[in-house]
Amino acid sequence: MRIQRLLLAAAAASTLATAGCTTDPETGQRRISKAAIGGIGGALGGYLLGDVVGGRRDRTEKIVGAGIGGLAGAGIGAYMDRQERALRERTAGTDVQVIRRGDDLVLNIPSGITFAYDSADVQPQFRRTLDQVADTLAEYNQTYVDVYGHTDSTGSDAYNQTLSERRATSVADYLASHGVQSARIGTRGYGETQPIASNDTDEGRAANRRVEIKIVPVTQSDVAR
Repeated sequence: MRIQRLLLAAAAASTLATAGCTTDPETGQRRISKAAIGGIGGALGGYLLGDVVGGRRDRTEKIVGAGIGGLAGAGIGAYMDRQERALRERTAGTDVQVIRRGDDLVLNIPSGITFAYDSADVQPQFRRTLDQVADTLAEYNQTYVDVYGHTDSTGSDAYNQTLSERRATSVADYLASHGVQSARIGTRGYGETQPIASNDTDEGRAANRRVEIKIVPVTQSDVAR
């Protein structure tokens, strides 16, 4: 059923994106309307907020194999509250945004501070911040960690997809090499399909070039399956 919902959401998002895109006859730049951006967010939001890359069954098997237990009841919210505070403290003064969505946390990381243009190598000046994120994730280990890569609409669909995947993998590998158990980590590249701003402006394209780290609590019902 979960897979069916994902397929339906993806199909809806594809339809919305196709309907909402126009091509500039002079530059060839693909653009998406604000209405279409909102529609895509609505179509995929349930998956992005409620599930993890690869599905919980496969991910939970790895979690259990790594000896990580689940959270229960009111302890879930309290655990994520503490983790949220720690992440906010350790990323203070950077451009990293810590966003709370229910019991999930999302770190929105602009690629301008993470990667050089057209590169998937983590920039040296960002490593200290990423070290702080890794330390927090390692401390609060009863969570799934998903790393998403995104691009703007400049360039071909295929190239942007590959670049987004490489950037997500690069951040995931960095986290894994700094104390975050690889069993907890999943990656996905979304290319240019998940804009959060208009690609019509430099500012909008910059906002769309980003990496997100989603942190989802592991519950007792997960590990009991």
